[in-house]
Amino acid sequence: MHIQQSFMVGIDVSKAYLDVAVEGKRAVVRFDNDAPGCAALATAVAGAELVVVEATGGYEMAIVRTLMAAGIPVAVVNPRQVRDFARASGRLAKTDQVDARVTLHFARAMRPAQIPHIDDGRIALAALVTRRRQLIDMAVAEKNRLEHAPEAVAALIGETLAALKAQLARVDAAIALAIEAEPDMAARRNLLLTVPGIGEVGAAVLIAELPELGAIDDKKLAALVGVAPMAHDSGTWRGQRHIAGGRATVRCALYMATLSAIRCNPAIKTFHKRLRDAGKPPKVAIVAAMRKLIIMINTILKRRTPWNQPQQHGC
Repeated sequence: MHIQQSFMVGIDVSKAYLDVAVEGKRAVVRFDNDAPGCAALATAVAGAELVVVEATGGYEMAIVRTLMAAGIPVAVVNPRQVRDFARASGRLAKTDQVDARVTLHFARAMRPAQIPHIDDGRIALAALVTRRRQLIDMAVAEKNRLEHAPEAVAALIGETLAALKAQLARVDAAIALAIEAEPDMAARRNLLLTVPGIGEVGAAVLIAELPELGAIDDKKLAALVGVAPMAHDSGTWRGQRHIAGGRATVRCALYMATLSAIRCNPAIKTFHKRLRDAGKPPKVAIVAAMRKLIIMINTILKRRTPWNQPQQHGC
């Protein structure tokens, strides 16, 4: 499978295989999801206008890195967006080959944003950020068990919590070192920390899991995070707007940052208060504030200027 002209590609990713659908080609070709397979795939799709890959819990990273190293544009998309697109277009069957075709159709119709180059430092940071989230989740689960545990078990849970706390401290230190080791990530971190409401943890999540920040327009960014209002209208009837899809882990970090910003960021605090005073429900006001905050951050990183005069950043 070798193509010369410009074309788009959809890839369905699993732990073992990469199923590849190429624009203008009937057959879906399977490659092994290992180093030789990724290299062969990159050679086969050289010259692609865009390769679209579903995020699959990390199994996609090998091919994404290989394609980037070969200079091939890549977009990583939320699987839910692709499934919703499949249902909307009547493609209900689900196999690896069908999924590759659906991803290709999605690529052609939606033209998702190409992700910036992801280097080894950012990949390492993303792994550490994921590990931090896992430790927090485990600690919450253990604390919930502790509430109803008998004395003998409570002591064991206490030991586990102490170990989790110690590892969390090591992970936080490793995250700080990983960011400091990369000048671009350190510069982004420093800019993010000038925004009232953004702390070290939130900055690390945004750097690791939203590399598009500062590189795409506000509308695409809001949709990518999952804070863009979706219409639900028919004829003259206008339904309630809602949010859907997006990167859940980034949205969670943004939510926590927004709660802090509502208290300490003058621009977000004023904006949120204006919405609440206008009668907007709490959830609607918070989501709007989240959108406002991420757009403000996007502008700051685009301009490479710190948050010091809110009016300069659309506030």
